[in-house]
Amino acid sequence: MSKRKKTFPCGHKGLGQFCHSCAQKQAEQAQKRQEKEDWQATFRQDPIDLRGFPKDVVIKARQILQGLANGQNYHNFRGKRLNHDRSIISIPVTRNYRLLYRDQGQGSILIPLAVVSHEDYNVCKPGS
Repeated sequence: MSKRKKTFPCGHKGLGQFCHSCAQKQAEQAQKRQEKEDWQATFRQDPIDLRGFPKDVVIKARQILQGLANGQNYHNFRGKRLNHDRSIISIPVTRNYRLLYRDQGQGSILIPLAVVSHEDYNVCKPGS
């Protein structure tokens, strides 16, 4: 005796109690939603706002922030002081983004300011 396929409320046809393709799709959507929530939760720990930047920029900026917090020198990350304001340090994150720090002077206390795109960075420095 052969079993008859039934039509599920979603429009798919099958033999089971529920539509397995829709269940798989819902599971994938739930996993993606959870990964997105986990990614968004990591931004709460950052000393500066990194939302809105590409993922590779965020990851590299976090590596630089962590390295400087652990006492590494900004020269290790190819950082340099700006000519017009020697208290500002610019560290390239990628080809198109820069991480700006302010040097407080007392014992090399570096305060992270922001990550800016290369276009915004060129606009903010005088003489460009």
